[in-house]
Amino acid sequence: MGDIRRRTAVALGVTGLVAPLALTLGSAPASAASCTSSTGPYQKKVEKFLGRPADGRQSAADCRAIRAFQSKHGITPTIGYAGPVTWGVMDLMNKQKAVGHNPNRAGRCPVNKGRIACVDLTLQLSWIQDGSRLVYGPVPVRTGRNGYETRTGLKKIYWRHIDHVSSIYHVPMPYSQFFDGGEAFHSVGVSMWNPPGSHGCVNMTTKAAKKYWSLLRNGDDVYVYGRKPGT
Repeated sequence: MGDIRRRTAVALGVTGLVAPLALTLGSAPASAASCTSSTGPYQKKVEKFLGRPADGRQSAADCRAIRAFQSKHGITPTIGYAGPVTWGVMDLMNKQKAVGHNPNRAGRCPVNKGRIACVDLTLQLSWIQDGSRLVYGPVPVRTGRNGYETRTGLKKIYWRHIDHVSSIYHVPMPYSQFFDGGEAFHSVGVSMWNPPGSHGCVNMTTKAAKKYWSLLRNGDDVYVYGRKPGT
């Protein structure tokens, strides 16, 4: 009888522990899914970017559209607020689009090196050129965050590993082409506009990383210049 009472007490004790935990876990998505009614400082610009009526006032439809954009690009908190991070991503997209098919218009990337991979940190773009001829790109990239800035200057690809895994962060780095210490071109499974950025590598989509893998070889030049916004 004593054993039965003890087992019953244990069962009730476990239930008492599990129930609050379940309620806590269940409440998190609801909180995370909340949509703000607050008008953000960049409301009108964000609305215009998203093709919404640009009246500068937050609405439920505005919030849903902003949240969808934030979710797609990993911008947190995902509450539909038109804040500086969300607008910063949109502004960068606008500037990237304006470049068109002439990314080296200012002549910052050397045209006397033959085939070279260029990385513009300011615009978060990369491309491959041969002399002044554009070979591929430009494509959006994701470079080093504040404190892990991708180093600038003229470099060379010195090692390629198609199935590389980081020995520091223990994450896959497919189509890795190293050009400066641990910094490399490689693909990632997140948005190219996902803040705050990489740990120094030049992240690319799988499509772009595969193309770079097919076009570049050990010994090819890489030129990195500019400064990533926010670093």
